[in-house]
Amino acid sequence: MVDLGLAAKVRPCLILSAYPTDDELALIVVVPHTTSLRGNRWEFSPSVPFLKPGAFHIQQIQPVSLVRLERKLGTLSARTFAELRQAIVRQLALDEYTP
Repeated sequence: MVDLGLAAKVRPCLILSAYPTDDELALIVVVPHTTSLRGNRWEFSPSVPFLKPGAFHIQQIQPVSLVRLERKLGTLSARTFAELRQAIVRQLALDEYTP
């Protein structure tokens, strides 16, 4: 659970980045989970036993301060995380990038 601020409230988020080292900013990158579905291409809706039915909203990937982390709800399976990673790559067109 992460405090995303007044309007976004406290909600489940998946941590996408590694924990920062001492010489880095005290930030991690998360993707929020929502139960207010819109049915658009930015939603990734896995069945996760410790979350209400909903979706991770890829368009809302964001950095948050470590102090905003409240508590751990669970861990995604390796398969679900791989599917989410594929969805992020696809939606952000990272597989199409060529320098």
